[in-house]
Amino acid sequence: MSKKKYCALVTGATRGIGFAIAKKLLDDGMEVIVTGTDTDGKPPEGASYYSVDFLNNNSLQGFIEYIKTKNIDILINNAGINKISNFSSVDIKDFDKILQVNLRTPFLICQSVLPYMKKQKWGRIVNLTSIYSIISKEFRAPYSASKFGLDGMTVALAAEVSEMGILANSVAPGFIDTDLTRNILGEDGIQNLKKSIPIKRLGQVSEIASFVSWLVSEENTYISGQNLTIDGGFSRV
Repeated sequence: MSKKKYCALVTGATRGIGFAIAKKLLDDGMEVIVTGTDTDGKPPEGASYYSVDFLNNNSLQGFIEYIKTKNIDILINNAGINKISNFSSVDIKDFDKILQVNLRTPFLICQSVLPYMKKQKWGRIVNLTSIYSIISKEFRAPYSASKFGLDGMTVALAAEVSEMGILANSVAPGFIDTDLTRNILGEDGIQNLKKSIPIKRLGQVSEIASFVSWLVSEENTYISGQNLTIDGGFSRV
């Protein structure tokens, strides 16, 4: 890193992958702003916290206006939601909510940070997609739609701004060892899942955070417009 103290924004960073990324960027010496939905959310120590509900348009707009007053060098769009449902039974309200949080909100936040990045001719944007932006499975139609869309948006953005020194990429985590993963799959489900992962284990949030840390650093000078998968080989075999 240079002597410049970068300012990074990480959405959805009170737990799991987002928390680990924010903590790593703090350890890298950055100023870090994180978001969460709870008014008393607990970000990593040293981070600034902004409570925002991305499903509430007034709350979202207030956050967008706030971000416009900040000089954001690095953006990590991590916040996301999911609801598993049979395709024929998907409630259109749930579909809209998933796209609102997972696709529309990152689009608006990207728009809000670009003027400063363009002005300084440097910036890093990472949108957290998922292996379900590369492959998919039953009961994931709204989620996959949002994540495939997020990757497509990132590619289009990279095509426009990479020559300005703004590198935009997606990072697609596979099955990561978080409280949410364990609550959904249970211990038996996790043990069965490990058998289908070439590395034979779940990923760790620290592994995602370390890769994102490098991707948004000055050391990354030529990677842009990619959807980079971290899944222990799961989606390739």
